[in-house]
Amino acid sequence: MRTITNLKIYMCGIFGYIGDSNASEMIVRGLKRLEYRGYDSWGIAVAAKHTLTVVKQVGPIGDVEKALTLPSSHAGLGHTRWATHGRVTQRNAHPHFSTDKSFALAQNGIVENYKELQKQLFQLGYTFHTETDTEVIVRLIEYEQTKTTSLLDAVKQAFKQLSGRNTIALITTEGEIIAARNGSPLVVGRNTKNGTLYISSDTLSFAPYVDGMYMVDNGQLIRATKSEVSCQDIQTGKSISMHYEHVSTRHSEVDKAGYEHYMLKEIHENPQVIAALLKQPAKEYERLAQAIKRARRVYAVGSGTAGIAAAQIAFYLREYAHIDAVGLVGADAKEYYDYFTPDDLIIAPSQSGETADVLEVIEHARIKKAVIASFVNMPGSMMSRLSDFAFMAQAGPEICVMSTKIFVSQIAWGYLLAKTVANKRTDALKQLEKLSHDMGDYLQKPETHKQLKEVARILVKKHDIFLMGKYQNLQIVREGMVKFIEGTYKHAHAIAAGDLKHYAITLMEKGVIVVTALSRDSVYSDMMNAMHEVKARGATVIGISADKEEGMDIHIPVPKEAETSAIMHVVPLQLLAYYMAKKLGNNIDRPRNIAKSVTVK
Repeated sequence: MRTITNLKIYMCGIFGYIGDSNASEMIVRGLKRLEYRGYDSWGIAVAAKHTLTVVKQVGPIGDVEKALTLPSSHAGLGHTRWATHGRVTQRNAHPHFSTDKSFALAQNGIVENYKELQKQLFQLGYTFHTETDTEVIVRLIEYEQTKTTSLLDAVKQAFKQLSGRNTIALITTEGEIIAARNGSPLVVGRNTKNGTLYISSDTLSFAPYVDGMYMVDNGQLIRATKSEVSCQDIQTGKSISMHYEHVSTRHSEVDKAGYEHYMLKEIHENPQVIAALLKQPAKEYERLAQAIKRARRVYAVGSGTAGIAAAQIAFYLREYAHIDAVGLVGADAKEYYDYFTPDDLIIAPSQSGETADVLEVIEHARIKKAVIASFVNMPGSMMSRLSDFAFMAQAGPEICVMSTKIFVSQIAWGYLLAKTVANKRTDALKQLEKLSHDMGDYLQKPETHKQLKEVARILVKKHDIFLMGKYQNLQIVREGMVKFIEGTYKHAHAIAAGDLKHYAITLMEKGVIVVTALSRDSVYSDMMNAMHEVKARGATVIGISADKEEGMDIHIPVPKEAETSAIMHVVPLQLLAYYMAKKLGNNIDRPRNIAKSVTVK
């Protein structure tokens, strides 16, 4: 099984159930908790009376209010899809039947060599009814079945031929589930009291219902029936002992808690995730701080919003701890692979801990024997298991595809870590405690939301929105840009204030809006100059700052913070994105064309 070489994205959710409850009801419940991974289409297969029944639909399963009219069953397999190969159609939705309908299969991943395999199978007389690469896996298993009497062996032989990061799961007419992993996540959950078994893409989907979980590793295969579950190595067939870990249900509740959208709820939880960091033991921070001090260089690596968080973490390490730290985007870090050494340290922030392009960087760094640290929100993730230092955000589920509270948690953690390296942890705790309190007050004030709604009404009329920042606020306006794009489907552009005169000033004219984030720091005068330069050319300046400054046409006031002012500035940008998306009538929690967990490149 080769690693993939070209950039594609595939984020789906797989959910299997074996137990005494009605399988279709349990799977609907599980898929709703997995839907942030993809919501183009969904499907469910249940086994009853030696027959498989499959139902598939286009659209989000969140719209299904109750269990479907499927046969009563104690075993089933579900899937929620984010499409790459094949259009969003009912036929292309998973699970996919075998020709004789003896099994149905779902996939999370991309078969990079599916064209070659499809051509071979065509020549062998197999036909295809969908546009997906997943159907190639089904036909390949059918072909391998002609050479063995064991479905398990046929699955193993077929799976070995797949290139790319893939996880598959299939269910038979007898209710047996077989699942295999290479890259994309797979976890088994069990309830020892009632014997219920779950197979899923992440622990969030079944956390409230189990007392133990087993994280399936790459190259492993799971076979589950009503009476037993076993694991084996795909290459050797050797049995693998399954050691179950405890599953905490403390942060597993998935509801809007009275808010209209998950995004608004999760923005309001920003103060809580900062407060959670204050309660974490200092010992692990001190251990990582010592490793950072010994490192030749620190690389902070992430993708998307986590990539921006990585850059901010690197900034804090440079600024407060005087550490040689570089921020890298996971998908574009390849040119650094040859420079990793055993004396380097990698820091990887991630919501899921399964981000494929970041895992690839970590895998190369491990080959070079670099030290790995991660900050992850999903328990038991691959990123955590590959880390020498594994920190947990303990932020609770983040359901909205647009990340808000996890980003705040990541950069606050980076600030606390940097100050720990600088032997100023106590000072950092005081500043973060004040920030958490002030942020909570800011979010609770009706005037906060009233003003931001008014600003949002101005912004939604513009097709192009510029954001400008410098120093500690540069990555913050970049994150604002990402949120504006994700929420509004409009063009937003983050400008480094120092680079304004070199290119972006040509775009400044009457009618242009520039959103700025301003702190009273060492680059304050530079930012003031940049604001005056865009204003002199007719641009309207919207300023986020503690105090109203000369040159701001619209001032968005925030609490006055010291070293954590940049973290405070994130919140109004998140709220602006929320209120713009709402004003435009967009799907706030599930923006078009993206999914939350990018588990394959």
